[in-house]
Amino acid sequence: MVDITHKINTLRSATATAIVKVSQQATIDAVVNNLVPKGNVMEMAKTAGLFAVKNTHLSIPDCHPIPIEFTSVEYKIEGLTIEIIFKVKTVYKTGVEVEAMHGASIVALTMYDMLKPIDKEIEISTIKLINKEGGKSSFKNRFPATIKAAVFVCSDSIFAGDKEDRSGKIIVEKLESCGVETAHYEIIPDEVDIIQERTKAYAKENQLVIFTGGTGLSPRDVTPEALAPLLESRIPGIEEAVRNYGQQRMPYAMLSRTVAGTLGKTLVLALPGSTNGARESMDAIFPHVLHVFHILKGNNHDAK
Repeated sequence: MVDITHKINTLRSATATAIVKVSQQATIDAVVNNLVPKGNVMEMAKTAGLFAVKNTHLSIPDCHPIPIEFTSVEYKIEGLTIEIIFKVKTVYKTGVEVEAMHGASIVALTMYDMLKPIDKEIEISTIKLINKEGGKSSFKNRFPATIKAAVFVCSDSIFAGDKEDRSGKIIVEKLESCGVETAHYEIIPDEVDIIQERTKAYAKENQLVIFTGGTGLSPRDVTPEALAPLLESRIPGIEEAVRNYGQQRMPYAMLSRTVAGTLGKTLVLALPGSTNGARESMDAIFPHVLHVFHILKGNNHDAK
């Protein structure tokens, strides 16, 4: 199965269709007037589809078990064809396209099974996805120019050459995957004066200034204290998103003092310095946190 542990829950939906074609008008009349010997075809098929969509992962090996939040089945009859419209919604880490198509397929097969005693020439065709929403593809941010970032690794030991930086490189890689250019990358000591000087200097030229490290509880971890006086506006939602995402994976994440706020038109972030902490923090908020730049520019309607 595909690894989705790094993803976040979003509202996702999918709509699929299937076509059942009968060979005579008498079959359509029997369906519409509820005269089929096996019972109410549309209701029985709908019920079968509801069972099927909730158990898709039991039939298709690579599908994840998904909490289905909503399912609807509609029918459109034109001539000798019955179109099945099957819609599924979830709030989860992965989409429900296969679930919708599976549900539409089982509805069609159930109709076939119920109608075959009165019509020997039924065909099932055109099982397809017609729409999906949610996930990363539905939250794209478009900007007229490439967003630039400055990344700082706050660590006395890495600055002294005793350790190798991993967290900063993870952040740079994630930014690149989100279309953000890292214009500056630097390892600095975890000292208040240096952190403040770098923040004020690079916030003038970059939309993003990211610090990794110095957010723990040790007296040497001073990044939050250094940034707090400089920020014009804190953004608690970003901080909460990082901590919540991290704590779902590792309970000690609640002890990290993540910082997020603005300085002019620049978003300033202070993220954990551990390798996993940096990776999980970036996964928690990117790329959707980039929407902040639409808000700062007053272009909230351009987010999609």
